[in-house]
Amino acid sequence: MADERFRNALEHADDRIVAGRAMDGDVESFAVLVRRYTPMMRAYTRRMLNASADVDDVVQEAFVTAWQRFSELEDPSKVKSWLMRIVSRKAVDRIRSLRPVADIDAFDRPAPSHTSPDEVVQARAGIAALGAALRELPDAQRECWVLREMGGYSYDEIAEELGIPVSTARGLLARARKYMIVRMEEWR
Repeated sequence: MADERFRNALEHADDRIVAGRAMDGDVESFAVLVRRYTPMMRAYTRRMLNASADVDDVVQEAFVTAWQRFSELEDPSKVKSWLMRIVSRKAVDRIRSLRPVADIDAFDRPAPSHTSPDEVVQARAGIAALGAALRELPDAQRECWVLREMGGYSYDEIAEELGIPVSTARGLLARARKYMIVRMEEWR
């Protein structure tokens, strides 16, 4: 009964307490973090990898890395953003490793059944155009654009993630956005 109350209290504790205990090697606390953040990390990774079968592997790798590097977490209350940075890096690494063989057309997802054939054709053409436009961007611009537009990263987080100055991240993102706006004009 006491163990159950402890687990229940741990499930509802704030991140600072749970992460602090996990940093001290408490496996039960780490399991709470896994349960708490796996859905968000999976959703983010799914968007980064275009619903690839690698999503669960990337999230699992991120948690393994987190467990091994808990000593690097400076503020336990920021465990959520720390975990998201780790999973983002793992997803970017996976994208880089797949770059020569990844074909965006292979990730074509069927349109919902309630749409008309014209809407399906239009949606697929728009997705194909977006994929083509993204492939035309230089790697650094594409990474900045994906992290900002799909991952919701701030300029500081993008700079930290890619190991570049914030001013460089802003410039790369501005050029990527300008290109995408011009390139996708007919799809507005």
